Amino acid sequence: MKRNTEICRLNIRHGIIGVMALCLFGILATQSAYPSWEAVPLLPVDEKMDDETKVYLVHADVLHYDQKINPDAKILNGNVQFFHKGAYLYSDSAYFYEESNSFEAFSNVRMYQGDTLSLLSDYAYYDGNELMAMARYNVVLTHNNTILYTDSLNYDRLYDLGYFFEGGKMVDGSTTLISDWGEYYTKTHQSVFNYDVRMKGENMFLTSDTLYYNSDTKLAHVLGPSNIFSKSSRVYTVDGYYNMDTERSELYKRSVVYDGSKAIVADSIYNNSIEGISEAFSNVVYDDTLNKNMLKGDYCWYEDSIGYAMCTKNAVAIDYSQGDSLFMHADTFKLFTFDINTDSVYRVVHGYNKVRAYRTDVQAVCDSLVFISRDSCVYMYKDPILWNNNQQVLGEEIRMFLNDSTIERTHVIGQALSVQQQTIDTAKYDEISSREMITYFRDGEVYMSEAIDNVLTLYYMIDDSDSSYIGLNYTETTLARMFLENRKMKRIWTPKATGTIYPVTQIPPNRRHLDNFAWFDYIRPVDKEDIFKWRGKAKSLELKPTPRREAPLQHIQGGGLLEPILPAQKEPTPSDSMSVDTIPSDSIPVGTKLSDLMPVDTIPSDSIPIEPIPLAPMSNDSLRVDYNIEMKDE
Repeated sequence: MKRNTEICRLNIRHGIIGVMALCLFGILATQSAYPSWEAVPLLPVDEKMDDETKVYLVHADVLHYDQKINPDAKILNGNVQFFHKGAYLYSDSAYFYEESNSFEAFSNVRMYQGDTLSLLSDYAYYDGNELMAMARYNVVLTHNNTILYTDSLNYDRLYDLGYFFEGGKMVDGSTTLISDWGEYYTKTHQSVFNYDVRMKGENMFLTSDTLYYNSDTKLAHVLGPSNIFSKSSRVYTVDGYYNMDTERSELYKRSVVYDGSKAIVADSIYNNSIEGISEAFSNVVYDDTLNKNMLKGDYCWYEDSIGYAMCTKNAVAIDYSQGDSLFMHADTFKLFTFDINTDSVYRVVHGYNKVRAYRTDVQAVCDSLVFISRDSCVYMYKDPILWNNNQQVLGEEIRMFLNDSTIERTHVIGQALSVQQQTIDTAKYDEISSREMITYFRDGEVYMSEAIDNVLTLYYMIDDSDSSYIGLNYTETTLARMFLENRKMKRIWTPKATGTIYPVTQIPPNRRHLDNFAWFDYIRPVDKEDIFKWRGKAKSLELKPTPRREAPLQHIQGGGLLEPILPAQKEPTPSDSMSVDTIPSDSIPVGTKLSDLMPVDTIPSDSIPIEPIPLAPMSNDSLRVDYNIEMKDE
């Protein structure tokens, strides 16, 4: 009995111990299945962070483990702070992977590197071994005064490089850049933007495919099709530089600068938007589509504010306002604009040294010229020659008046000579020389010519019935008017003349040409490419300017001088426009030769008379020629 009682007591004791062991095992099992909570104190940096390669957990309000949520990480909550290689990283919560030296940060993520760089986001993954921070959602990277906004950014601390790939915006003072992909180097302040790049400044807007921008120098470099809009101008380039502070650009690879109706394209262009200046080099083309003219050369300068342009080195001026373009070459062309920004605006073009011009219906050669748009007149100086079909005109100075880029009349001043090659026999020429000569055109053809003072004419008379030559007419007079039709002389009028008609078979050698006859067909440009090949007159054939007589000074009693009284200039009126059927009765004034008064480059446009010179009176009974006819058998 007693033995049984002891056995029962022993079994009860063992049972209690077993139950206690089971309870203890259950408690331990429960603790391993649920998180453990532990407060993490702030660690002194100088004592416990000696290993620079290691990511240190500086502080968290709560640290725990959770096998179900993330068995490999320490789970941190509340005021989480990390430190790695001089950078502090903060967040509301984090997963700390101590073995891989990395962590994930959640909510209110902040990284600070020194006092110049900060990285904010909603989420970040940081790899301490690669020194890489991967920030996502509402990312803001701030470096000095440069701020980068995006939703996805990787920041490589090893190379001081941040890059985004799902669209981003960078703000640098007053400059804003937007693109699909980009990168920013914090050490050099250099950034690169790709795909649908847009850049906006205070006075410009830029679109491009690829853009390099330095937030320190404010210099932008675009590659690929790009447009820069600034004030009234637009720049197109595939390779160019633009300074945001100075608004200056350097453009390469056939870039184009547009300014209203004007455009300039070249291999390289330097443009200053503030001053409105463009400088272009190599294969330059300046095109004004409003006025339908163009300048080409290897160097051009253009100032928009004053409407000034200069072109040199293989310079060519082209007028394409008509169906047939006029090509003109000179060593240098200069364009001046007067009364700019007014309704009275007009332009003056100077072309100088070895001028050659070509259009299918007219060609010209001279040393220098001036064109004034207000007068629609071209002034040609120093041995000018003008050709129209089979006619050649030359003199000391030629003024060519235009109407909508079509020749209306020409005025030759000084040693005028007109030579017309016969179409039946090209070895024969009709010739007229005088002190001045005015030729009138209709539909590009000469229909009347007037020779003034010291007139000598030499022309062949043709039988209209069989186009055979009747004889050669030599005439001397003070005034002559020739009327032409289909490039043939139809009739001639003079007030009084002396002359001789020679039969074709009896023309003396000294009457086959006038004394000053010259046919400069070898100088004449043959096409638009030939204008670059200068062929001048022989020295012996160059015109010697006629000396001008000065008016005598008028003395008064007492030894003083009186200025000579000049006739008042008559204002041009519509009635001054002349045709064959309405010939005015005014006397013929002598034109003033401007090139004797001042250099070509300094001729003021308002000093050039544009009044057409009227013809002398003509009555019906004077339409004849009085000759002392001598039929000679020589």
